[in-house]
Amino acid sequence: MDTESPRRPKIFADRTLTMMLGLGFSSGLPFLLVFSTQSTWLREVGVSKEAIGMISWVALAYSLKFLWAPLLDRFDAPFLGRKLGRRRGWMALIQIGVMLCLAGLAFGDPGNGLLWTIVFSFLLGFCGSTQDITIDGWRIAVAPPEKQGAMSAASQVGYKIALLCAGAGALYLAQFYSWRAAYLVMASLMLVGMVANLLAPEPQNHIETAPGAHRSLVETYAEPLKEFFARNGRHTILFLLLLAIYRLPDFLSGVMANPLYIDLGFSKTDIANITKVFGFAVGLTGIFAGGWSASRFGLMPTLLVGGMAAAASHLSLALLAHVGHDIRMLTVAICVENFAGGFAGTALVAFMSSLVSPLHAAAQYALLSSLYALPGKILGGFSGFAAAKFGYAAFFVATSCIGLPVAALCLAVWRVYAAQTKAGAEENSLA
Repeated sequence: MDTESPRRPKIFADRTLTMMLGLGFSSGLPFLLVFSTQSTWLREVGVSKEAIGMISWVALAYSLKFLWAPLLDRFDAPFLGRKLGRRRGWMALIQIGVMLCLAGLAFGDPGNGLLWTIVFSFLLGFCGSTQDITIDGWRIAVAPPEKQGAMSAASQVGYKIALLCAGAGALYLAQFYSWRAAYLVMASLMLVGMVANLLAPEPQNHIETAPGAHRSLVETYAEPLKEFFARNGRHTILFLLLLAIYRLPDFLSGVMANPLYIDLGFSKTDIANITKVFGFAVGLTGIFAGGWSASRFGLMPTLLVGGMAAAASHLSLALLAHVGHDIRMLTVAICVENFAGGFAGTALVAFMSSLVSPLHAAAQYALLSSLYALPGKILGGFSGFAAAKFGYAAFFVATSCIGLPVAALCLAVWRVYAAQTKAGAEENSLA
């Protein structure tokens, strides 16, 4: 017995990390296909900037997923839940939905009618966001707290690889074959996540089997909120406000970035080579730099620098819009934006994780990750009107200015964190 018990956690961790890589890939695949990559397709076939901005609202499900996240924690999936277990059953069902939605988009013709594309985009947004809930819930439930850092890293790597496929891969396929072929291939890539799900272990620590399990649907929704507000007290609103605007500049600029590249005359191959492949490598560097900074200098300094850098990076897009078709300037703009975005994203995930209680991790994390994207998704729908009225250069300068209130809120939260850390240290010394 003594010889086996030390081995079990290592084997278990290795298996879950491998599966997490595949599930992270599955999680990342739909996002660009209902957001950035799709906006390239729409602009190429002549859809107006105003319409593209408004169509981005179909991805609002990613910001509203907290509304149904507690239900996935509480109930089994139809049919598959009995066979695979609660977490894996929901994942399998939703992954099938994502695959069908991508296939449905492949047979749309947005140049001659947007209704089909809008309907399947809406369904893809719902299925993709629900998949995120199920995968986050599995990650939190299947591994102990000390393994969550490695699990998150594996998830991010898989997610980034999926973004490369859904970005550069889809653009290459669209350039040399067709948009239909691109979306059908993306649908087939969902098999990666499906296989990972079938091979993954099913966690047993569901909500109703935990101590103090919820006994009613009302409590299922209310308890995570009550605990979060009680634990953070009067600082809750400050934390939530920072989350709401931290990545707002990126959400606003993200809708209009690819239309800018198309309007400046860059080909889909140019966009794929520089913004997706090259940008992918630079973005990974930003992620690792953000992780190193958080461990070396602390979470709050990293959060402050990341927020300011991500917003300021949009000035490079404004400069590109002013310069025009210049492949070197496109490269510089993409390097700056992807590095800053990767750095800020790592800081934000660490900050959100620090706010979550282990007891209500899945529901609270869904709430926080929804909140940070909601304002950007809503305002992003109007981004096309702003870019059309004021021009691309002025639009990207305006999005960069949001970094000023972000910096002010980071400093305020930093002060709160410092006070809490000091109070915690004094408590420990007294104990």
